[in-house]
Amino acid sequence: MILRLFVGLVLGVQLSIAQAQTLETSQGSARLEVMADGLATPWAIGFLPDGGFLISEREGRLWRVDDQGAKFRISGLPDIHSKGQGGLLDVMVPRDFAHSREVFFSFAKRLKGGTGTAVMRATLNAGSDRLTNQTVIFEMNTGVSGGRHYGSRIVEARDGTLFVTLGERADRDQAQNLASHKGKVIRITRDGAIPKNNPFLKTDGALPEIWSYGHRNPQGATLDRSGKLWVTEHGAKGGDEVNRIQKGANYGWPVISYGTHYSGFKIGDGTRKPGMQQPSHYWDPSIAPSGLLIYSGKLWPRWKGHFFVGSLKFDYISRLSGSTLTEKEQIKGRETARVRDIREAPDGSIWFIAEDGGRVFRMSPKN
Repeated sequence: MILRLFVGLVLGVQLSIAQAQTLETSQGSARLEVMADGLATPWAIGFLPDGGFLISEREGRLWRVDDQGAKFRISGLPDIHSKGQGGLLDVMVPRDFAHSREVFFSFAKRLKGGTGTAVMRATLNAGSDRLTNQTVIFEMNTGVSGGRHYGSRIVEARDGTLFVTLGERADRDQAQNLASHKGKVIRITRDGAIPKNNPFLKTDGALPEIWSYGHRNPQGATLDRSGKLWVTEHGAKGGDEVNRIQKGANYGWPVISYGTHYSGFKIGDGTRKPGMQQPSHYWDPSIAPSGLLIYSGKLWPRWKGHFFVGSLKFDYISRLSGSTLTEKEQIKGRETARVRDIREAPDGSIWFIAEDGGRVFRMSPKN
């Protein structure tokens, strides 16, 4: 009897472990592997060409994980304001990293009036875990004393310029002000210079970095197959959005929204207004989207061109597709605990950060 009970307990543990390594999807069972754990509020992943990867922690730590799973802390970070939603945020490894050895990351920086989002470029030499040649290539023109809405995704465009998403720092009306960086997507060169074809170069009083405006808090960003930029952004109470970003366009916040204020009161002038863009998709109630991937189809051909968005609020990965972008599936398990970032690795596997568990997972077809 005791032996049978012991065997049953062992089998139960084995089954529990097996279940923990599988996630059910519309394309069958997916295998999950833990690629890093023991992390404190992990925020972003950046793949390295040697098979390793970088991962940022909001508290102000940057790690390199090698292709054997060993974790090394990287030194040489700047002074980072780690409070509220601020801290060390996105990390971006450019396409030419093997040659340039440059990395880019966004962080909350102390500025006049409070804190705001900044972007730094640094060198990470082979065989070293110390950043050198650190240069701040962008910082918001004004800070805010509060700790919300930093935005902070960095995307390398096909022409080598950088898109950076900036939250409105809970200063809502500034999202419509072209003299403020708050609530904008900006476009800069790798040196922080202004590209000559940015849309507001000849607009009096406008900041030349601005590419689009009227954003609330865009925390997911990626390119599609044609090289166009897409972002996901947090609404208030409802009204989370997926937006295809067009040069010089106004995305409406806080004049139009499909959500309401947390108090329940109406936002702005309703859901539509001439000259303001409609979202490609919106969620109501809010899912708190963070992290965005448009999949290549490499390992799951039927998912080619589909959007994958992490939900911080409801602990799942949203899959969207269609000419009218629609949520088709919620990929969910114990492992999808506050999905902060989601990326496609060079081999076509899908990686995601489970913020609450402090882990990075690799998802691939089980068979």
